[in-house]
Amino acid sequence: MTSTKDEYEIKGKDAEGKGVFTDKGFTVKADSLARREIVPSAQSTVPSVHQRLISEGVLEEQGDHLRFVKDHLFDSPSGAAAAVLGRSANGWKEWKRADGQSLSKVKRVTRNEESPLLNEANRNQIIERHQQLEDEGKLRTKQQLEKEFVLFREQFGPSVLKGLDGESLLTLIHDHSNKDSLVYWLEFKNDDEFETRNFGSIAGGSALKYRIFRRKETGNWQAGSKQGNRPEDISVEEAIAYARDHRDQLITGCELLEALPSNATDDDYAELQDQMDEFAPDVSRLAWGHKYFSLLFPEKLDDYHSPDYQRFHLLKLLQLPPEGTGRYICAGYFVAAANEVGLSMNHFTSTLNSVHGGLHRYWRIGTSSGKNGKSYWQMMRDRSCVAVGWSKVGDLSWVEAKKESRKKLKELLKNIYPKPPTTIGGICSKLVQFTAEIAEGDIVLAADGMTILGIGRVVGGYEFNAEFEFPHQRQVEWLSIGNWQMPESSEGLRSTVRELRRYNDNLLAIEQRIQSLEPPEFDNSEDSQTKKPIRLSGIPGRIHSVLDRKGQVILYGPPGTGKTYWAEKTANDLAAISSFGKLFESLSEIERKTVLGDGQKSGLVRLCCFHPAYGYEDFLEGYRPETIDGQVSFKLRDGVFKGMCRDATDSPEHNFYMIIDEINRGDIPRIFGELLTTLEKDKRSKRIVLPVSQEVFSVPRNVFLIGTMNTADRSISLLDAALRRRFGFVEMMPDGKVLKDSAVSGIPLRAWFDALNTRIREHVGRDARNLQIGHSYLMQGGSPLKDFASLKRAFRDDIIPLLEEYCYEDYTTLATILGDQFVDTTEQRICHELFDDGQESDLIQALLSPCPEISASSEAVSSEESTLDPDDSEADEDEEEETGDE
Repeated sequence: MTSTKDEYEIKGKDAEGKGVFTDKGFTVKADSLARREIVPSAQSTVPSVHQRLISEGVLEEQGDHLRFVKDHLFDSPSGAAAAVLGRSANGWKEWKRADGQSLSKVKRVTRNEESPLLNEANRNQIIERHQQLEDEGKLRTKQQLEKEFVLFREQFGPSVLKGLDGESLLTLIHDHSNKDSLVYWLEFKNDDEFETRNFGSIAGGSALKYRIFRRKETGNWQAGSKQGNRPEDISVEEAIAYARDHRDQLITGCELLEALPSNATDDDYAELQDQMDEFAPDVSRLAWGHKYFSLLFPEKLDDYHSPDYQRFHLLKLLQLPPEGTGRYICAGYFVAAANEVGLSMNHFTSTLNSVHGGLHRYWRIGTSSGKNGKSYWQMMRDRSCVAVGWSKVGDLSWVEAKKESRKKLKELLKNIYPKPPTTIGGICSKLVQFTAEIAEGDIVLAADGMTILGIGRVVGGYEFNAEFEFPHQRQVEWLSIGNWQMPESSEGLRSTVRELRRYNDNLLAIEQRIQSLEPPEFDNSEDSQTKKPIRLSGIPGRIHSVLDRKGQVILYGPPGTGKTYWAEKTANDLAAISSFGKLFESLSEIERKTVLGDGQKSGLVRLCCFHPAYGYEDFLEGYRPETIDGQVSFKLRDGVFKGMCRDATDSPEHNFYMIIDEINRGDIPRIFGELLTTLEKDKRSKRIVLPVSQEVFSVPRNVFLIGTMNTADRSISLLDAALRRRFGFVEMMPDGKVLKDSAVSGIPLRAWFDALNTRIREHVGRDARNLQIGHSYLMQGGSPLKDFASLKRAFRDDIIPLLEEYCYEDYTTLATILGDQFVDTTEQRICHELFDDGQESDLIQALLSPCPEISASSEAVSSEESTLDPDDSEADEDEEEETGDE
């Protein structure tokens, strides 16, 4: 039964109707009266609709009217309004509730367009991030964008499509094997001519998303079957018919967008949505169709080709998205917001992607036991986690969001809990969601009934902690702590785990609360009952994540990128957290000795370095010579790794970390031997017999390995395949950002550093990316170099010898990279006289000569600005005036 508050009315000349808005369209109610006479402007569309409805028994003639004999569902409010009024109509404005509010107002399609869409905080954040992206060269210039838009129109614009038919039309639109086809350009073309990735992604899934495609294996054309998405062969003639329909609808969509005013209102975009649904449904409702239109009309449409992404970004901007799932109804919001910050649509959406990050979901997690009502919120709050019960099922690390995994979990639940099949299915669904579907970055709400207790962001994978009654846990960063209720507080009320997606009002309320509150503070004092677990961020966070997943990681990259530094820092912090619940820098001197050792006893973090002579006997075990009473004998000794494993077995409450520096310089298969099998995370504690000592040995679960690898020595692709499979990898590349806006003697370090690496990549040749110069060469004590003497030494003693090695005997290339003032190509030597005392000016000139353009870069300007202190300048001026008076 529909309530009167959900009904809408429409009135016009000889017409009066009632209807209801639904997720599927707009239903005109029985007994509504439609106008028989059609106005001239609607002669091309409305008469055919009336004739069809009469033939279907929906309409019948009644005097000067047409009466709806039964309810009828139209695709859109505008289509329903046109059928009733006998003219073209914007149904969002014409359909009105009894209180006089239009459908667009009720469904929140229309904003108050006199008020800014962006609040001050969002506006400033977008402007600052856009400037940052421009400075880093991560945005296309206006000229580049315009060139690509023009090229796309020349290749696939409506005038081109109108002139094609038959197989040439089919091939141009839908043949993926043709690199000049529309579908190839929309999804795959990324070259100097056109970079499709810069205009919104439609990647993923099969080619069936285009409705037809040519099968790679057979060359046959296929389309989705009537029974579902299973593709079936179709004839060339049938494929051409699809292509014609798509061509005609693409052309129609372009005509609709041409007619859309440049200052279109939200109601105009709602009507555009209805028109697209009615006249171009087969292409406008698909991501590729939306991308086609957005490339031709880049200032009228956003380039988010998924409704989920559109609504995600609007919520992040604290805007309530319009109801429905159309791709065009939201566009007015993005156009207005882009105009408010003075950005092109492409720059605006690229900036939003950088600010908001990837798409994430929202989840409600219960905090109380369904059996006894006991609350576990305090444990979750203090441990920075969300958790669920069902402890008897044990560790669920093996669970995946797949049919086979669900089936296995259901069988396990049946054997443990004597519950009806529907209940078992519900528990299974909740556990799969909690362990495998909730992703890092998702937002979780800890709830007790209708009361929300805290909002957090997931920062870690699934963990099983058997010592807790709610053992299945996910680490979170709490963003907000405090009791409140969602506007639609019943959503997910009776579920332990439930994704929140039914009510945008709830999602908006969550975002408003996150963005308006300061992060909560926690009592982490010594007498706190439960300490908040510390999660590392940045590079240590990435390393920690890989160690959680694999147990061992290799940091790889060019020389000087901080691999050993980050390996030691991360290992020290992780060992300190596992043993003392705080970072290494917060430890006392005694506690630090536990981590690093005291000279007599090894610590939790240990370091070894592989080299060509390093062997199995050094790492695991072997016979080593020793002299007793002048006699040489051989004694079986434990290697460094075996010794650490023994200590870890004796101290299971501590985590142990072995750092292997220069791991690729050793003969890895020989050094590791049979260890490669037992290193795998799921094979830890598996017993093997060591061939030398015949001892039973296993690698404890509390042992972790961090290796470093200089890619200038050896490419990662050359590593043993078995090793690559068992280790995770974190790439460490040169990062000019750490040099900030530092300048030495007028040389902007970041701009100069980036320019040097650009020349290396362009001229060194194969594998040049792995032969770049690391940023640590221009740093000292964790900060950028501050004086010219330090820069001179780094360049003379570190950088030049490294580049000489890369360009072995090729002084022409070396001169191109370093600059011809540094290299005498005739005598094939480095001009070391530039480094003599008194030659500083010439040396600065030589350093800058290969890259004169950096003086005009934003890095150079910001470096210069950072050295100016207006207060100091004024003081100097005052001082001069006083001196002059004297």
